[in-house]
Amino acid sequence: MACRITELVIDCADPRRLADFWCEVLGYVELGWEGDDALEIGPPETGFGGPQPTVVFLRSTEPKRGKLRVHFDVNPTDRDQDAELERLLAAGARKVDIGQPADAPWHVLADPEGNEFCLLRRRVEVSAGHPGVR
Repeated sequence: MACRITELVIDCADPRRLADFWCEVLGYVELGWEGDDALEIGPPETGFGGPQPTVVFLRSTEPKRGKLRVHFDVNPTDRDQDAELERLLAAGARKVDIGQPADAPWHVLADPEGNEFCLLRRRVEVSAGHPGVR
């Protein structure tokens, strides 16, 4: 038996703002608050313990320093990369340069608090076992 990732925890200044952004990006829903300082989001219908990890945003007063050591990679599910890039930018992402090659087949973006993530080119299919992904 092995472990599996059930939650990803992100320190942030504004849990509500990041939860709203990542719900839009991932097609997740709010699962609940833990006091005033934590908000959990996850796939609709499955939530915590489902096949995909949930994401918990914890309020922190520590500023982000430098490039993240761990980041999300996301893939479009129902459109091509260019259309998905436009959707993510409209949702509040911004393009960032972390030294990636000019001809990289991925886009490096940042969420509203500056956390980097990558939009990859390959479109992935949604399976019946993952109803929370769109």
